[in-house]
Amino acid sequence: MVKISIQYPNTPGNQFDVDYYVNKHMPMSLHLLGDAVKAASVEVGISGALPDQSPPFVAQCAFVCETAQAFYDAFMPHAEALQGDIARYTDIEPVIQISEIKISR
Repeated sequence: MVKISIQYPNTPGNQFDVDYYVNKHMPMSLHLLGDAVKAASVEVGISGALPDQSPPFVAQCAFVCETAQAFYDAFMPHAEALQGDIARYTDIEPVIQISEIKISR
């Protein structure tokens, strides 16, 4: 299993519409990616390591898929629509990482 993490760094002056992301973009993403996604999550940053620190990321999401290829196969036909929607909720350049899941429970 792999996890595709999409992180939005918390940069002063940037905007991120959490409501749009959670209620519009992610449901669209899950619909378009279909059965390739085995699990998904959205996290919204509330603090850094200490309560008075800003979170390093405004938000992040994760898609769990069987393989990276399964994700690519689901994503590529919809890449234009999904990437084109980014401007509706943020001006932050996302950081993307694909990881192999070693432990999950």
